[in-house]
Amino acid sequence: MAEGESKRDKARMDRSEGFGERLLGVLLDRAHEMPPQLIAPLIAEGVAQVGGREVSILLQDYGQEFLVPLPGRGLLVGEPEAIGDSAAGTAFLRMTPVEVARTDGVRVYLPLLDGSDEVGVMALTLGSVDDDDRRLLRRLAGLVADMLVTKHAYTDRFFQARRRQPMSLAAEMQWSLLPPLSMSVPQVEVAGILEPAYDIAGDSIDYALNDDILHASVIDAMGHGLDAATMATVAVGAYRHARRAGISLAEKYAFMDQAIAEQFGPDHFVTAQMMDLNIVTGRLKWVNAGHPAPLLIRNHEVARQLGGPATLPVGLGGPPPKVSEYTLRRGDRVLCYTDGLIEERGRGGEQFGEERLIACVNRIELTGEGLRATALLLSHTLKWERGATSDDATLFLIEWRGGTADHLAVLE
Repeated sequence: MAEGESKRDKARMDRSEGFGERLLGVLLDRAHEMPPQLIAPLIAEGVAQVGGREVSILLQDYGQEFLVPLPGRGLLVGEPEAIGDSAAGTAFLRMTPVEVARTDGVRVYLPLLDGSDEVGVMALTLGSVDDDDRRLLRRLAGLVADMLVTKHAYTDRFFQARRRQPMSLAAEMQWSLLPPLSMSVPQVEVAGILEPAYDIAGDSIDYALNDDILHASVIDAMGHGLDAATMATVAVGAYRHARRAGISLAEKYAFMDQAIAEQFGPDHFVTAQMMDLNIVTGRLKWVNAGHPAPLLIRNHEVARQLGGPATLPVGLGGPPPKVSEYTLRRGDRVLCYTDGLIEERGRGGEQFGEERLIACVNRIELTGEGLRATALLLSHTLKWERGATSDDATLFLIEWRGGTADHLAVLE
């Protein structure tokens, strides 16, 4: 194309700044150097620009039962709202805006999504809502989520707002180690839950989506308290180091095994479930190092265990593991969990067991909820049926959908 034609095409493009662009642009420009304590009034001012009022930022608490208000100048601070039984909770679980008519207007609840990780919910009141409002508010909520995630690295205030009870040092270490507990792209989605949230020690999860491969691991370090948290930290660090080196599942196991043995000696170990899922083909590979076998969920019920040869937990010098393989169907879900989920004694004193876990999964799957909602509902149901949690109990769900995400890279 000639230079003159390029200039004429550019001249014909409308590059003027509309209201929505100006509002989002000003927020983005200000956010770069904004101290964390000024994020709240900046958000409130941005909402006021579109005629909104009574702005609340609700963050998920560590127990994943409530959305708790973030205090700050310009924000409305009310009572925590239950995730399972509130308009805010519905917006959070279903990742979609919810509108509630009131005598003074419309209360709008917008999920705060950083990528697909659910940060919380932004609530505000408008006199009325039209499609232009909905589009702008959805984008505003996305920018607010990014601001919160960015600024939380510079302050303790967001962590403090999410805590509804004291947290142990071991749990503090584990939460700082975790990746986002949910992630969703067109081909695959994951969701994890760790309990007891404020006293977790040896359990952890980790994952990464590298091109077409989802790498995931569920880890359970022996013991309790700070010793278990320290061992889990080393195990996750070793897993990440090995994963980023691009080595095979069997080699990851060997690397983690050596790291735990050298650091803690022959009397300590970590059980682990390590998986690689090709998100294009659905081919799943895994190594089971002393974990309960994952459950395959198909058509809203547990279809089978994903068994196969198990090897010794890492740290005990086991032989090279055999890698199991299975091809998923679109819509299949895989549930990984630690033994604390089934070995807990129920209210009557009996061990909870795998059969009752499967019954709970089947019952909850019939609700047809999304993966994140299913994980939370399953966790809440298990906590109620098992009673108090005396050991770490972790679950990690993967849903494979297949297909492609190339359309997201095309601007139309």
